[in-house]
Amino acid sequence: MKIAFIHSDKKIGTGAHFINDLIASKLREKGAEVDNFYPQFLLTDTPIHFKGINNILFFYSLLEKREEILRHDIIQGTTYTPLAFLRFSKPVVSHFGSTTIGFLKAVPKTNHLENGCSDVFFRLKQLGVIRELNIKTRRPLNDIASIEQYAAERADYIIATSDIVKKDLISVGVAAEKIEVIYNAIEDYWFETPNNSPLTEPAIVFLGRIGEDPFTLKLKGVDRLIWLFERFPEVKKFSVVMSRNKKLVQWMKNNIPNHSIIANAVKDTIPSLLNQHTGGIALLTSRYEGFSLSLIETMSQGLVPISFSVGIAPEIIRNGENGFVVRTIEEAEEKIKLLLNDAALRHRLALAARETAKQFKSDTMIEKIFALYKRILK
Repeated sequence: MKIAFIHSDKKIGTGAHFINDLIASKLREKGAEVDNFYPQFLLTDTPIHFKGINNILFFYSLLEKREEILRHDIIQGTTYTPLAFLRFSKPVVSHFGSTTIGFLKAVPKTNHLENGCSDVFFRLKQLGVIRELNIKTRRPLNDIASIEQYAAERADYIIATSDIVKKDLISVGVAAEKIEVIYNAIEDYWFETPNNSPLTEPAIVFLGRIGEDPFTLKLKGVDRLIWLFERFPEVKKFSVVMSRNKKLVQWMKNNIPNHSIIANAVKDTIPSLLNQHTGGIALLTSRYEGFSLSLIETMSQGLVPISFSVGIAPEIIRNGENGFVVRTIEEAEEKIKLLLNDAALRHRLALAARETAKQFKSDTMIEKIFALYKRILK
């Protein structure tokens, strides 16, 4: 079994980058031959409204390696990345960890944010932490959303990482019967940390990308996160974030009471950082996630999730049993207070969260992907 794996090479690893690496390495362990293909050429000095087209053309440069790629049995890419190979006879699998149409639907303009959250944005702008309140144009994202739809309609098979992603694709006309939901997994080392007892004094913890520009900051709910952190000035808070926005990271470090923050940590060092806060509360404040690896990662370390209804959260979190799914920042604040004031409940949910995370070991994901490949080749 020879798989051509198409994805972009990121300097700061995103969730998509890590999951691609995990899939490729685990498929090799099962005896598949997996070759990674990265585009080499990127247009430069293009206007901002051409950014989406620029990203799309980036992957067309792989036609230079057409003969080599077409010698494989299956071509797999992330969303629209195998675009240049949709017209050939080789089966194409498109892996959707999220959808751009989901981003666009979920993220409002700054003055339409919930009460308190728009105030956070205005404050950050006045202090020079962010340069603008809204991105100049959504045209690049709309271009990518259109091409994702085109690629999904023409791909032979689609892997969706959650029911939310599957619904996104069906909503734009993609045939449900060619979409298979296969959950993402986290690396094996997340399950190798000691099972610490929950701490008496819990911390409020955040793990994940926080974005750089106004759109991604709102997408990841940084305004919600800051609003909630500021509601609990006496409680210890700890964040492990990925971001290129150094001003924002520095502001969060200096201006949120009782808050320590680590930016762009090496991925395999993060479990031991979080494990020191077993029994704490993990916030997922995003307005949209296709899956959310960080949710599973925090749960694997015995942190109790309080999450908005994004990604995999509504499929695996059972309110009051292994965490909470909330609809508003006020509800999130209530659940934080509940857990801070009820140690027995918090300890019970922390243990249940750790058990839930075990469903997302890499062997489970790879078995399902391997089974899909076998069906394709038959």
